[in-house]
Amino acid sequence: MTMLLALQFLAADPAPKPGGGILSSQLLMPILLIVMFYFLLIRPQQKQRKELQARINSLKTGDRVITTAGIHALVHHIKDKTVTLKVAEGTMIEFDKQAIASVHKKDGAVTEDKVAETK
Repeated sequence: MTMLLALQFLAADPAPKPGGGILSSQLLMPILLIVMFYFLLIRPQQKQRKELQARINSLKTGDRVITTAGIHALVHHIKDKTVTLKVAEGTMIEFDKQAIASVHKKDGAVTEDKVAETK
C-alpha cells in the first residue's frame, strides 16, 4: 500500500514554479541589454556616419577640410571617389573622400562636429 501511494505521489504533476512567465528575468535582462546598446551606442554612431557622409557628398571647391591624418587643406578638385586638396601654394595631394574627418564651408560656417569638439 505504501508503494502504491509513493507511485501516485511521483506520478502527480509537479507544482508550478513561480515567475515562469514568457518574459522571465533570465530572458528579460539580455533583451534589455541589447536595447540599451542599440540606443546608446549603435544608433548614435549610425547617425554620425550619415551626417559625415552627407557633408562629404556636399563638398565644393574652396571648402576647408581636415583629413583623418590631421592635414588641414583646401578642396581644389573633386572627383567621383577622390578629392584633390591644396595643402600649400603649389602642393596638391589626392585623398579618398572617406579620409575627410571634418568640413568647414568656405563661407565660414563650422560643421556640427567641430562645434562639439570646441566645447
